[in-house]
Amino acid sequence: MKLGAFSVSLSVKDLAISKSFYENLGFFVFAGSMEQNYLILKNEKTLIGLFQGMFEGNLLTFNPGWDQEANTLDSFDDIRAIQKKLKDEEISLIQEADESTSGPASLMIADPDGNMILIDQHV
Repeated sequence: MKLGAFSVSLSVKDLAISKSFYENLGFFVFAGSMEQNYLILKNEKTLIGLFQGMFEGNLLTFNPGWDQEANTLDSFDDIRAIQKKLKDEEISLIQEADESTSGPASLMIADPDGNMILIDQHV
């Protein structure tokens, strides 16, 4: 399975304070906005998403169809194919992509320890 770009999505209490903290570690704002309550920060090939008030806990996030620069890949595994493979492997889905659609969609699973994994296709 090709899962695409990887990032860690952090649920933060104060977006401005978290932004400042990660900037001090060498990250810079790559996408998002303070007004929308989320920022995507980048340091070389590492991506961290900071989300205020959008979800509880932290997520491992994969973006099928994107590389680490958010460029659309010529070839990638569509989220619906990934979902089918997960179902074939009897992995329980917490949230499913609508298989009757195409393009952007997302699904969510948890690993055996309860760590949440978001697979979020934007193309």
